[in-house]
Amino acid sequence: MTTFAWSALILAAGIYGAFCLVLFLTQAKLIFYPDIPSRQLAASPADIGLAYESVTLTTGDDVRIHGWFVPAPGAKGTLLFFHGNAGNISHRLDSLQIFHDLGLSCLIIDYRGYGRSEGAVSEQGTYLDAEAAWNYLAETRKIPAREIIVFGRSLGAAIAAYTASRHRPGALILESAFTSVPDMGARLYPFLPVRLLSRFSYDNRRALRSVACPLLVIHSRNDRTVPYENGRLLYDGYRGSKRFLEIQGEHNGGFLTSGSAYKEGIDDFIAAALAAPEEAGGKAARGRSGATPPLPGESAEGK
Repeated sequence: MTTFAWSALILAAGIYGAFCLVLFLTQAKLIFYPDIPSRQLAASPADIGLAYESVTLTTGDDVRIHGWFVPAPGAKGTLLFFHGNAGNISHRLDSLQIFHDLGLSCLIIDYRGYGRSEGAVSEQGTYLDAEAAWNYLAETRKIPAREIIVFGRSLGAAIAAYTASRHRPGALILESAFTSVPDMGARLYPFLPVRLLSRFSYDNRRALRSVACPLLVIHSRNDRTVPYENGRLLYDGYRGSKRFLEIQGEHNGGFLTSGSAYKEGIDDFIAAALAAPEEAGGKAARGRSGATPPLPGESAEGK
């Protein structure tokens, strides 16, 4: 090989290595988009005629996060809502209206670093935010776990699945969910060793192994952001009571495009899930001891 060829090879390797380093260091900016379109709250449930309470929760690591509790008269259940990776709770009013129309009270939170929530976002941090939200419903509002439906869309689906793996809600709904961040990264950057570089997991398949409640997976064949096959893999891999709802439309708007089919599918699932015996969910997350699995980086003894 000529000197020129060796030099070109070394230069290419250096550029490739530098690109890998940049990807490794900037992963958070590729996953979380709290500033798109803005961290400012653009509206509130009152703007669509819904009564609500503004709530501030303190997480296990003393970060204050913000959310809304939207009650529904005569609610048949309470939905714990984890949104996607961009924007904030004020950009989810369409969904809040749908859930309210279905007779569900709803708690929606902004993760740390989003909206009015303090702190800087991280995977571990989102799990702690979710735990604070669950505790608020279960301990402050005294809502029985069997009456809580955990819902997550896109990135929020991974947070929802993890929350359901630590507790025993009445049901779990995953909408437009991916299998894991490394899986998504490998699809987007097939020329990079993404699985070695990834500092984030959000592994839905692993979380579902410890979930013990009825599961609804919602996905569109037209989703070009998270391929439809991701939803099918999650559904096929779950060993408990489950349903699959195929919707139409793109990743961010399929729930609106699908209209009544979306609403009726969720309504039918929740009615069946909340009426089912507690044992129907699947493999118990807690085991005989009743202990929940630890958060990443948290020992079972030190929990």
